[in-house]
Amino acid sequence: MKVIGITGGVGAGKSAVLARLTQRSDCGVIMADQVAHRLEEPGGICFAPLTALLGEDILDDAGRIDKQKMGAKIFGDETLLQCVNEIVHPAVKAYLLAKIEEERAAGKLRFLFIEAALLIEEGYAGILDELWYIHATEAVRRRRLKESRGYSDEKIDAIFHSQLSEEDFRKHCNVVIENNGTLQSVYAQIEKELGEDQWQK
Repeated sequence: MKVIGITGGVGAGKSAVLARLTQRSDCGVIMADQVAHRLEEPGGICFAPLTALLGEDILDDAGRIDKQKMGAKIFGDETLLQCVNEIVHPAVKAYLLAKIEEERAAGKLRFLFIEAALLIEEGYAGILDELWYIHATEAVRRRRLKESRGYSDEKIDAIFHSQLSEEDFRKHCNVVIENNGTLQSVYAQIEKELGEDQWQK
């Protein structure tokens, strides 16, 4: 089983790539954000440390962590953000390592894809066989974010500034999937990388 990381800037279209991959019975997909949400639920390994750090006022009426309340408390406080990351990121990585071993033991998948925004920054290269960079130009990404999420130019600029540059993504990734055009073009690139004999249409 080959373990492949999927990364790229916001608006690059990672979801389109992942949607195609999930159609394959021999491809597994794990979203790091979904793992984090699960670990932050009541009873999850991150729940108690986060509420101890940030206070119970980040909880909603059902006793779950309210993402908006937590985000508001962290916003602009780099020290607090780092403390949150030190709770969540190691827990997510430990979960992913265990899941990789579980899938290897099961022997049912040819490929296991892991999608996370910070694969490079968090040093995931050591647990991945390949790292794929989903690339789209800034102009294309900006248009998508305005159309799909209604983001302002100011918000988009702030997000772009906070993420790795194209040069950094390319330096760390083995494969670049260009996602500036049609989905058919993206699918063709995926097929080429996985091998057409392994991709049943």
